[in-house]
Amino acid sequence: MPRRAYSHRMHIQDLHSWDVTPNEAIRLQEQLRSRVIVENHLGDPRTVAGVDVAVKGDVARAAVVVLRYPELDLLEVACAERPVVFPYIPGLLAFREAPAILAACADLRVEPDLFLFDGHGLAHPRRMGLACHMGLCLDKPAIGCAKSRLCGEHDELPPMPGPGSPCATDRRRSALCCEPGRAPDRPTSPSVTRSTWTRRFAVF
Repeated sequence: MPRRAYSHRMHIQDLHSWDVTPNEAIRLQEQLRSRVIVENHLGDPRTVAGVDVAVKGDVARAAVVVLRYPELDLLEVACAERPVVFPYIPGLLAFREAPAILAACADLRVEPDLFLFDGHGLAHPRRMGLACHMGLCLDKPAIGCAKSRLCGEHDELPPMPGPGSPCATDRRRSALCCEPGRAPDRPTSPSVTRSTWTRRFAVF
């Protein structure tokens, strides 16, 4: 059985303040995007974490679920709540959700080799989606799994499942965009994401 990667506390890089205006947030994205690693440095991950955030009223609640990979056995769950101080603006999701995400990650005892985020990575107007931003803050490989397209184009999805683009669909044919955030490259991101699914999806 693989050893768990225990850590006393996740090392989180303090890149900047999260108390910023939308214009300041855009400038930070433009400054940070050159630091995103776009080559595949993923290696052989043994732990993977899925991250999601729910916002109710003025409170954001983040959950991080760490699994042994590829077995997908549950290792740890961490949650945190933080006040929401940034408005909902497409393209600036990190500034709304990051404080809660990073607070939850700070409580992890098992250090994930890879993070999967409910948000965009490189498919972003400034190539700096949530997965890119959090990958830099956590200094870890990250993949963005978004339920809708924020920018760019893709070929029409074929009628039957098959290899091709970094896009996925369930049986109702709702799209899931799988994109690099940091360290996995474009071909690797969809295949790794698919290997973590516990319900039936098809990759296109």
